[in-house]
Amino acid sequence: MIYDCAVIGGGPAGLNASLVLGRSRRTVALIDNAKPRNAVTHQSHGFLTRDGIKPTEFRRIAYEEVLRYPTVHHWSTTVTDVIKEETQFHITTEFGIQLQARKLILATGIGEMFPKIEGFYQFYGKSMFNCPYCDGWELQDQPLIVVSEHPGLFHFTKVVYNWSKDLVVCTNGHSNLSKEQAGILLAKGLSVIEQPIRAFTGTDGMLEEVQFTDGSRITRAGGFASPIWSQRASFAERLGCVLDEWGGLITDDLGRTTVKDVYAAGDTSRFGPSQLIIAAGQGSQAAIAVNSDLVEEEF
Repeated sequence: MIYDCAVIGGGPAGLNASLVLGRSRRTVALIDNAKPRNAVTHQSHGFLTRDGIKPTEFRRIAYEEVLRYPTVHHWSTTVTDVIKEETQFHITTEFGIQLQARKLILATGIGEMFPKIEGFYQFYGKSMFNCPYCDGWELQDQPLIVVSEHPGLFHFTKVVYNWSKDLVVCTNGHSNLSKEQAGILLAKGLSVIEQPIRAFTGTDGMLEEVQFTDGSRITRAGGFASPIWSQRASFAERLGCVLDEWGGLITDDLGRTTVKDVYAAGDTSRFGPSQLIIAAGQGSQAAIAVNSDLVEEEF
């Protein structure tokens, strides 16, 4: 069987793309390895009618709705290779399963690399987060820490300041704040610490103390850390898709990449803002582009 479209990735972008394509009477191979990036979080926010939902429940409802459409077939596995030959994509998954499709939507998401600080992952998703739009409300007005090792720290801090004015800003030993930027933060009453962080400590996932390599320590109730983003899968580059300066795939307004018949949606095509509702909308756009292109080819 040659599917009309293969969708790699079962997050909100891939699922919504599959939903729209299923409703468009297209045959879809939805391939996902069930390893979502938001698995560490207890609640997802910002999605109308689903604000505060558990990520596992969101996926359960989404798959239930998508798989109502008989032309959508779900493969719970990892894609190991994608090759384009003329007008078809040949997709190889774990254990040698082979699939073929006319179009390809990449919704594989992004990988995140946080500063290497002892204890960080004990608190990530519980009291330490990366997106203030997703979790700032729950941490509002609490004593927080903001950590980043790259030049976006100044802007990141200004955004977090919207939810709490009690901030300690940490460069973790990197020179990523100019004197002017540091002065502005100090004028706002914020503390700036350039000393590297040794460890985060606390109980049951709730941050209590931040320890620095010089022996100093501060009490904090939570905070935000800014990761470095990267493509979670290398299929796009191997297919010849062009990336932007931040590492996202360059697409048109409907998700068409620079390679014919390859589309991208969600975090794969744009590194931030990273929200369920935005990714789902981009999945819908990519599906519409796929169906429109198929219609033109078939008419």
